[in-house]
Amino acid sequence: MTLKKTAATALAVILMAAQAQAADITIRLAHLNPEDPFASHSGAMAAVFKSLVESNSNGRIEVQLFANGQLGKDNEVIDQVRSGLVESTISSSGGMAQHYPLVGVFDMPFAFPNIGVASKVITDDSAFGEKFIADLEAKTGLEVLGLLDSGGFFAFTDNERPIAKVEDMEGLRIRTMTLPTHEAIISSLGGQPTALPWAEVYTALQTGVADGQMNPVPIIAFAKFDEVQKYLSITNHLITPYIWTMNAEFLGGLSEEDQYLVRWAADVATDAGRAMSRVIEASDKGLPALSAKMEVNVVTPEEQANFAAAAQPAVRKLIEEQYGAEGISMLDAMLASIEEEKNDF
Repeated sequence: MTLKKTAATALAVILMAAQAQAADITIRLAHLNPEDPFASHSGAMAAVFKSLVESNSNGRIEVQLFANGQLGKDNEVIDQVRSGLVESTISSSGGMAQHYPLVGVFDMPFAFPNIGVASKVITDDSAFGEKFIADLEAKTGLEVLGLLDSGGFFAFTDNERPIAKVEDMEGLRIRTMTLPTHEAIISSLGGQPTALPWAEVYTALQTGVADGQMNPVPIIAFAKFDEVQKYLSITNHLITPYIWTMNAEFLGGLSEEDQYLVRWAADVATDAGRAMSRVIEASDKGLPALSAKMEVNVVTPEEQANFAAAAQPAVRKLIEEQYGAEGISMLDAMLASIEEEKNDF
């Protein structure tokens, strides 16, 4: 065999070994939002996670991304992760609620005074975050890799009129996630809650099945709701979590080194997602882009207090009725954590 053939054979063996290594471990990661890392926080999280895991494992671990709800509705993908069909997903509170209803405690309106406090509470290393995650893991069997806000504070959009005061909500059909707490908020304000899966929202707004919806500004922007909605009302009434989970058996089956790599990469990626939400909010991809097509109004602090007075008792009553002492305990733990962080600012 010539030297050239020997070298070529050796190279082929090396490449085959590398390919075999690359197929050793595959992590399928799903989320609802655009794949573009500059368009959504979960897109940024998935991209950073894939880059860090694959590069730091020398390609031995492959991360396959499934964006835009390719694998199904949020709650369906969580089912797939729990059963082991998919390794990991980044989910909204609406999807998680069908597996862990106590996620509804985040839906106390106007509980968070600003994004700084929210960022310190809605994280896996806050006192409340640790309590919340431990309970979620115990009841679902999932492993939590990251906890962050869903993109910022919620605003309302609709096609009927600006929402400047509680009375403006009267009779509006507002799309909500499949969350009893969200439905209670809309009902308490005089609106008609219309629960729809995420994949159906744009068409529902376009065809008039729903008059409006509520979401953070970055989500309103990437979902292109400005194409089918006239009014954007900045209420800042809610901020909810996105929860990144992984199949526990899969994660536990990895070597200690690989478990560390996955958790470290998820931590970095979660920070990147949180930062991307703030970038989108502050850039021309956020409010400036929406205001070019929509009529924007900001609800005054005085009217925010009226919204809170109408909605907070309804949500607390629902949590107590549906989840009992356990629900109230989790809610009060969150409110105490918020107060503690407010005092630190």
